[in-house]
Amino acid sequence: MPDNTVDHTRASSFSRGLAWLVQSLALLRKQPGRLLLIAVLMQVILGLTQVPLIGMLIILAVPGFSAGVLEALDVTSRGGHPGINLLVKPLTSGTRSGRLFLLGLLVFVIGILTISLMLSGSEVVLDPDMVSRIEQGDINALTELDQESLGKMVLAFLLGIAVSGTLSYFTVPLIWFGDRRLGQALAEGIKALVVHWKPFLGLALGLFLTGIPVIVLTTLLFGMAGSGGLISGIVMPIMMILFLAFQMLLFASQYCAFRDIFGIGERSGPPTEEDDSQLVA
Repeated sequence: MPDNTVDHTRASSFSRGLAWLVQSLALLRKQPGRLLLIAVLMQVILGLTQVPLIGMLIILAVPGFSAGVLEALDVTSRGGHPGINLLVKPLTSGTRSGRLFLLGLLVFVIGILTISLMLSGSEVVLDPDMVSRIEQGDINALTELDQESLGKMVLAFLLGIAVSGTLSYFTVPLIWFGDRRLGQALAEGIKALVVHWKPFLGLALGLFLTGIPVIVLTTLLFGMAGSGGLISGIVMPIMMILFLAFQMLLFASQYCAFRDIFGIGERSGPPTEEDDSQLVA
């Protein structure tokens, strides 16, 4: 369980955030195949969000899935072999699963309110038919929006992600690893982000620089995929792997930052047989 207080004794230097990124890359190299498989499974599950009723449940379970990825990274860091069952382990953990679902509801409501406030007064963007078409992936719907409405929608979406991410960044691991109550986890998590802003600035810069070649390569691959045929069938999986790999890098940097600031003292030893879940051969 993490310590009850944030580590204020260590210098919150810019380079500390870069060190988290280096540690993240090293962590992912330990079990790249298993971690990538967990990322694929999570994306498959999140792809069901358009299904009525089940979709809403999945949205509320997102913090639980995030905790499952962090658990897989923790097992990996202790020399274990993470199994795909770890992704849903936090959702069946008794009281902690309830807190994670409650966090999911809180993040969802605040995200919707943030986006709604940003888009207030824009009748085109808030048109139900237009929203439905965008949710279904209709690219033509986006082309029908004027530049101002499109820019406003993108800004609202990014702001919603930023607010939701800030609320859940340390809250999820504090609930899962630290067994904190939701209110306490929110307060400690936000405080840690503020206190340690310098290393997070360094981490953000490092992720940005790391993401540049990923974006360039993805853009080139996307252009190749537009030609259709066999090339498209080859390129699309490569693009998906790049996206999932970068997503896992984000999770790994989150884990390394949390471990460095809060610590995961009692879990620092080798994983048990229950934790060291094996994939079925």
